[in-house]
Amino acid sequence: MLLAAKETPYPMNSAALRAQEALLKTQALGNAILNSATFSIIATDEKGIIQLFNVGAERMLGYKAEEVVNRISPSDIHDHAEVMARALALSKEFSTPISAGFGSLAFKASRGIEDSYELTYISKDGGRFPALVSITALRDDDEAIIGYLLIGTDNSVRKQVEAELLQAKAAAEKANFAKSDFLSNMSHELRSPLNAILGFAQLMDSDKVQLTRDQKSNTGHILKAGWYLLDLINEILDLALVESGKMQLSQEPTALDRVLLDCHSMIEPQARSQRIAMDVCHFEQPCYIQADHTRVKQVLLNLLSNAIKYNRAGGSVSVTCDQSSASRIRISVTDTGLGLSPDKLAQLFQPFNRLGQESSGQEGTGIGLVMTKRLVELMGGIIGVESTVGQGSVFWIDWLRAVEPDLDPAIEEFPDDAQASPAGDVAQHTLLYVEDNPANLSLVEQLIARRPGLHLLSAQDAVVGIRIARERLPAVILMDINLPGISGINALRILREDPVTQHIPVVAVSANAMPYDIRKGLEAGFFRYLTKPIRVDAFMAVLDAAIEYAESGLGGAGVRKIRR
Repeated sequence: MLLAAKETPYPMNSAALRAQEALLKTQALGNAILNSATFSIIATDEKGIIQLFNVGAERMLGYKAEEVVNRISPSDIHDHAEVMARALALSKEFSTPISAGFGSLAFKASRGIEDSYELTYISKDGGRFPALVSITALRDDDEAIIGYLLIGTDNSVRKQVEAELLQAKAAAEKANFAKSDFLSNMSHELRSPLNAILGFAQLMDSDKVQLTRDQKSNTGHILKAGWYLLDLINEILDLALVESGKMQLSQEPTALDRVLLDCHSMIEPQARSQRIAMDVCHFEQPCYIQADHTRVKQVLLNLLSNAIKYNRAGGSVSVTCDQSSASRIRISVTDTGLGLSPDKLAQLFQPFNRLGQESSGQEGTGIGLVMTKRLVELMGGIIGVESTVGQGSVFWIDWLRAVEPDLDPAIEEFPDDAQASPAGDVAQHTLLYVEDNPANLSLVEQLIARRPGLHLLSAQDAVVGIRIARERLPAVILMDINLPGISGINALRILREDPVTQHIPVVAVSANAMPYDIRKGLEAGFFRYLTKPIRVDAFMAVLDAAIEYAESGLGGAGVRKIRR
């Protein structure tokens, strides 16, 4: 105690000690800030003349404090053109004239408005760099302005990063455009030869002349392999579209009960051939979901096909429908296959991963389930799977419910599965096909030749096609898109602008089969858009619909809505 008393002859109470420590700490912080080399700290008087110029400002701008204090204003070390631009902008914003000097820098702060701006600083050696500056008005106890505090940072690094990001974004967008063009071109180049292969194979298969057993078998192999190759092309292109963010969906109320019925009828022959029993739920009343009609069908067909493909002989597939929540309905596809182990379940939705099925003899690319998952999620749905080894798997999808739409009775829809009218019911009609590929032209010529009462004219380019259309006024025009000279899209525009031909329904028959190609064609005014390779039954159905439309005399009233 004596020793302590000797060391501290005038002891301080604890409150005073804390106050002294806080003061010392505050002073230390103030000194650290003022001596910081990271920030430029500039203080001015009320007129804007520099009174304080810290170490960071000296390092950043190259001036010594004594060179600027009481000599210049911060506006003198800014880019003058930018200061003028700020003055003009503020004058317009506040509807009052503002001079291009320190007043434009301090205008908002002087009115108590929090302000920061980005202008170019000019250093002593003439160097220029972007600076982000925060400015605050300093006031006395009576709230009178006694000066301004400007805290600035060198913004060069952020600007450089932003520029690099913009450059990278531009490069990525350019790459995406290039990828889209490549996909579109590849789709076209692959589909054109497939159109000839599958088209003529369909002609042979349906030929009235009796084929030998071997010929019939060979034709069947060509068709099976051709359609399978087309499915692979579609899967790969679809996945590329999703990966690049280019997949376009038409989200609208879709009748889930009808889509499921269509899928059941389409997949049942495959189930019968594999001796798989199918049990599909039936809705007591219409059920609508918010989704893309075509993609919903694609998703359900993929799940049903997999449930059959990877089932056991004599097994079963059941489809159930449950209300998973007030806003969602669940469709579950249950199979009696081998089931999946936990490690395979973890890899299930990986692209090109067939989970060891490569040697099973089952065809596939390993991207069907990947596409299914991504399409479901793009449409706002949720997909999941449960599986037990030796018992089977359950794939389920929760769809967003939608309100049943009010259909306009004035809008007529032609069903996708419409059958061609009997040949005898077709009156004499002239058709025009504008196509530069001889094989495709020959295919359509042979198809039309099987229909009595139809006469086909042809043209190898749009210029000749437009001339023939004006002279002969065909009932229907079939139009390729990629034509030499004038494209099919531009040819359609010319035909639509001509009062003589504007009533003629024009059907696109094109190898440009990307979704945006089809959408672009339909928006341009094509009556229907058929993609190559063409399916003979679908081609005939569209042809009959176009002829019926031409006979109805509605051409001048505009094209009716066609369900795709």
